[in-house]
Amino acid sequence: MTSRPERTQGLGRGLASLIPQRTVGQPTTIDIPVSRIRPNPHQPRKRFGAEELASLTESISEHGVLQPILVTETVDGFQLVAGERRLRAAQAAGLDRVPAVVRQLADREQIELALVENLQREDLDPLETAEAYRQLIEEFGFTQDDVASRVGKARSTVANTLRLLDLAPGVQAAVADGRLTEGHGRALGGLAVELQDRVLDSVVGQELSVRQTEELVRRLREPKPEAAGPVARRTDPELERVEEDLRRSLGTKVSLARSRRGGRIVIEYYSDEELGRLYERLTGGTA
Repeated sequence: MTSRPERTQGLGRGLASLIPQRTVGQPTTIDIPVSRIRPNPHQPRKRFGAEELASLTESISEHGVLQPILVTETVDGFQLVAGERRLRAAQAAGLDRVPAVVRQLADREQIELALVENLQREDLDPLETAEAYRQLIEEFGFTQDDVASRVGKARSTVANTLRLLDLAPGVQAAVADGRLTEGHGRALGGLAVELQDRVLDSVVGQELSVRQTEELVRRLREPKPEAAGPVARRTDPELERVEEDLRRSLGTKVSLARSRRGGRIVIEYYSDEELGRLYERLTGGTA
């Protein structure tokens, strides 16, 4: 009696040839339809430059997507983890499919990987970085030390970046769009929030350096000296308002004092360079 050979699962082989087979737990790269990819709700990057995106779109139109995006599989498709700029550019270039690395990730791992990828590429502005740090701390229970170790930064760097979130809205916007550096933002953080936006125009308009901004903040925080003798200055809210407006406009310490026949204005400067800047500001000419 001849033994019947064991039958193989032909249908299984057919499905295997049609559907990419992945080893559980091992990331692999496959081409997936763009239409099946959902955005990453934990994407730390909020702002995408139009010129930068157009340049990448042109490159992808000519060469394709050279580096795979990172996704995690869901019940109805895929969710993007990292590579949103590449995905947007691929869509703009009219691609139907993109190469992707598929990994099974928890929410905490998704935001961590998205943050690290963007930081490595220097794609995030300081405010986006600060917001991502805060999300890791508030939503996922990270400490500042945890964040620092994950992103390869010193804890003090993480703490300083987080302080940007305490700045006045106008100052935050200026840091985000590059009109101010992170160092400028930290310097202005030394003022009360209600004063920061008022000083912002002087810092940006006069193109003050970080050091000059720190000096301006120091002067504005100095207590006003009390006048002595019978001509001591009485509190005058209107005079204080004018004095403060002059300080913001000139970017230095200005003192006003009234006398019986008028008064005086004292404008302070601390270097020849600053004197030249004040001269130009006041006269419209060059010293």
